[in-house]
Amino acid sequence: MQEKESRFIDKNTPSVSRIIQPGGVEKRLNIVLVIEESMSAEYLTAFGSTMGLTKGLTPNLDKLGEESLSFSHLYATGTRTVRGLEALTLSMPPLPGTSIVKRPDNENFVSWGSVMKEKGYDNKFIYAGHGYFDNMNYFYEHNGFTAIDRTNFSKEEITFTNAWGVCDEDLFLKVIKEADRSYADKKPFFSVVMTTSNHRPFTYPEGKIDIPSHTGRAGGVKYADYAIGRLLAEAKKKAWFNDTLFIVVADHCAGSAAKLALPVKNYEIPLFIYAPSHIKPRVVDRMMSQIDVAPTVLSLLGMKYTSAFIGKNILTSDPWTDRAFISTYQKLGYIQGDKLLVLGPKKEADYFSFVRKDGATTVIKPQEELLLDALGYFQGTNYIYKNRLNRL
Repeated sequence: MQEKESRFIDKNTPSVSRIIQPGGVEKRLNIVLVIEESMSAEYLTAFGSTMGLTKGLTPNLDKLGEESLSFSHLYATGTRTVRGLEALTLSMPPLPGTSIVKRPDNENFVSWGSVMKEKGYDNKFIYAGHGYFDNMNYFYEHNGFTAIDRTNFSKEEITFTNAWGVCDEDLFLKVIKEADRSYADKKPFFSVVMTTSNHRPFTYPEGKIDIPSHTGRAGGVKYADYAIGRLLAEAKKKAWFNDTLFIVVADHCAGSAAKLALPVKNYEIPLFIYAPSHIKPRVVDRMMSQIDVAPTVLSLLGMKYTSAFIGKNILTSDPWTDRAFISTYQKLGYIQGDKLLVLGPKKEADYFSFVRKDGATTVIKPQEELLLDALGYFQGTNYIYKNRLNRL
């Protein structure tokens, strides 16, 4: 089904290449996309968290949610950082095996980066750790970005570090400096920022929050939240703040271990889009995937562009087309409504219904229409990828 505000470039070829043309004037706002390590929706009070372990851990994110365009029904595509980066950057569902970020021949995709580069943006991937890990620097450097990682931090810019990288505060202060550089050069900027503090061993600077470092996940979550608060506080002092879109989303959920191969509830993550001078706060409770983030943001900015994205603009698409994708290394999940299809090796296909509130699942009989829809997405995406139909 063709989305609104778009037209296919060539209807006679098996391609999804199309012109996206929203109405109105383009807003050339800066974008800071903060991808939070392992920030499951279950940690946020804004998402109904009342668990003793997590209650009150995210005051800054909860406040941000109230002041943002908030999406309350978003699913992560996988359980690894590279899956989240793949979905957010390339707007395509997960394929079996490893993420495209880690595969060979992963250059020159039609990506969120390529769209912004064509618009004259200064694109930067800013990572707290060493970007050779999981091939992240290579992927971003060959898809429209300049990569900035731990090796680009001066000694004066690092106050705390662990095996994964500099702490979130150091990372965000670097993001501010890089934004200042772009602004001084009179260039709009698109910064993709990957955090690491909310990750084992959960170590961070002492004295910033009331949970001692290295004592578990609760501290990691609360420090990550504290650092987000500081990022926004520092950004508000800058001349470029009023013309900047801040997006906060998780790379993946904190854990997916359960009896069910793909426990739906565990894949829920937050998404906030914050620009008080440009976007009114409200909650959108439409099912969506990480692959839908880029098309939705580009539509909010009114940008005309050539797309090869599989994702859609959730704000203008018809609700009956809503679907989401989840995965592990071997399993692919396809969600429609309250139905989940789990595909596995050797043509395995398991069908479930689930309750969104608590994720309770029930085995159901095979659903042919659900299977055909899922195969259309996964096989279609694989065809596009194999035949390089989403490359520049």
